[in-house]
Amino acid sequence: MATVWQQVSRRIASQHKERRNIHQEMAVLLLPLHHQQPPLGGASRCQTLQRSRLRWRPPQAAPAISFRAQSSPSRTQRIMEKIPSTGEVGGAGGAYSYAALKRLDQLWSAICAAPAAAVEPQAVVSSVSGSFSQSQLADKAIDKFDVLVCGGTLGIFIGVALGAKGLKVGIVERNVLKGREQEWNISKKELLELVKAGVLFEEDIEQATAIEFNPNRCGFEGKGEIWVEDILNLAISPVKLIETMKRRFDSLGGDIFEGESVSSICIYEDAAVLQLSDGKVLSSRLIIDAMGNFSPVVKQVRRGRKPDGVCLVVGSCARGFKNNDSSDIIYSSSSVTKIGAYEVQLFWEAFPAGSGPMDRTTYMFTYVDPQPGCPKLEDLLELYWELMPSYQGVPIEDLEIMRVVYGIFPTYYDSPLPAAFDRVIQFGDASGIQSPVSFGGFGSLTRHLERLSTGVYEAVEGDFLDSYSLSLLNPYMPNLSASWLFQRAMSAKQQSDVSPDFITELLHVNFQSMEKLGDPVLRPFLQDVIQFVPLVKTLGLVMLTKPQIIPSIFKQVGVPVLFVWFGHFLMLGYYTFLSTYADPVIRSSLSVLPSEKIRYRWNRYFDAWKYGAGLDYKL
Repeated sequence: MATVWQQVSRRIASQHKERRNIHQEMAVLLLPLHHQQPPLGGASRCQTLQRSRLRWRPPQAAPAISFRAQSSPSRTQRIMEKIPSTGEVGGAGGAYSYAALKRLDQLWSAICAAPAAAVEPQAVVSSVSGSFSQSQLADKAIDKFDVLVCGGTLGIFIGVALGAKGLKVGIVERNVLKGREQEWNISKKELLELVKAGVLFEEDIEQATAIEFNPNRCGFEGKGEIWVEDILNLAISPVKLIETMKRRFDSLGGDIFEGESVSSICIYEDAAVLQLSDGKVLSSRLIIDAMGNFSPVVKQVRRGRKPDGVCLVVGSCARGFKNNDSSDIIYSSSSVTKIGAYEVQLFWEAFPAGSGPMDRTTYMFTYVDPQPGCPKLEDLLELYWELMPSYQGVPIEDLEIMRVVYGIFPTYYDSPLPAAFDRVIQFGDASGIQSPVSFGGFGSLTRHLERLSTGVYEAVEGDFLDSYSLSLLNPYMPNLSASWLFQRAMSAKQQSDVSPDFITELLHVNFQSMEKLGDPVLRPFLQDVIQFVPLVKTLGLVMLTKPQIIPSIFKQVGVPVLFVWFGHFLMLGYYTFLSTYADPVIRSSLSVLPSEKIRYRWNRYFDAWKYGAGLDYKL
């Protein structure tokens, strides 16, 4: 037991240690073209700004990327070039053009090809000694805020939450702050968490809901299926929802800086100073990094380290589906499939779309380790066009493809990401708070928004803005770490000695067991919440009903992974005990504590126990 405990403790502590670097070329590629800036020189960049009265100018636009003409365009290219492009917006899934697909594939290839150790990535955040109010740069600041949020698509939600609590908030967004055309699929129960957090009213949910549908299937090709109700059964229009949030943010006195990129962040003793690409200078007590999976700040904090796993997603929204009144939450293909020399396990999701009664969105996704030889998104799309008609039972010739969607979602073992600097904290996808088996962070945002907005408000009001105090807002969560086993089990192992249909068989057995155990076990899992008691019940039933599958699990994920996972499993039980029994006793004594900072920290410990054990979820 001591060895396991030490293993887990070392793993938690490693979040605060330096990590290995990545290749310099990838460091540039991981930034969108309009995020690229001249190399920063740490504190010297901030000091240079103080000495100079000249404004920094944004770099000239990078030349357009040209791709070698193909003698025969792929089916994906032919389809996508027929679809009118309505412009790109921020956030995952906000781009639909073929050129954007090629750019993302180029980035993905760079991630896969990057060596384990490489050059230090470009520094965006740097620390400066002294007070900002006494610096020469103070005269250049055009405005001062309590909180600045970098990245608006999901950042506007915490911006509204903090604005409603009375803080002065600004949002910096490199595009126009607008929701994407492609709908978000979510449950009403999850959206009601935004009402609880004070950022939405129930009528806002009704107005943003494009369509509601039931029932919802979990299918396993050649094995069986189960049906549930009210899971991911709403299609929400991001365009309408973000517009509602913008109006509310404006009514609260918030400021939005659209079309602005982050150039640098300088941390002083009394402020965080944000330098924008056009030379504007903004100061704030706290900066929230909501710039997503490829945030330049996250890249600096992680020192360019490769992701530990990636979910690749492709799909389309098409018209022509006659049977369109139910959804697939997950549908697993019968066996492992080869794309080139690389083996993948394919999964599917499908949802009715709100744009018309015969419109349907279909996703195909897989989990991979980023390494040379991994399939590109365009490779997956070529396979998608072949397989989707048989999956949905509609010839592709009968469909009108209205939109092609794609994305890459990196995940890391050591998530959520603790604060690495004073006065800067990650939020949403940038923090890694989402489940490693999900693609997209809107669901996890709804779950954690009330916790995070309350904690950030207390940190700003109490001036608890050092890196340790901020790290308590993104703490170790054993249920999130335990989810890694599921991603590992769902990833095809190269040159594996397990059956090609093992993954589908494993999923079917687990889902069958959870269905038998009822809603208290099944429904939290379907909404990416892992709880100790339901997990114990599920594992026990699987071992009783299908003991012969256990050796294949060891072969699939490996003994080291299982050993580390067992440590997180024990911590999940420990957090469940702490939240259930220790929390009520200690909380009753908080009022007698002399220090507000100590009370702030204990409140964060209570949150970590509760959310880390999944006990925030109620049926």
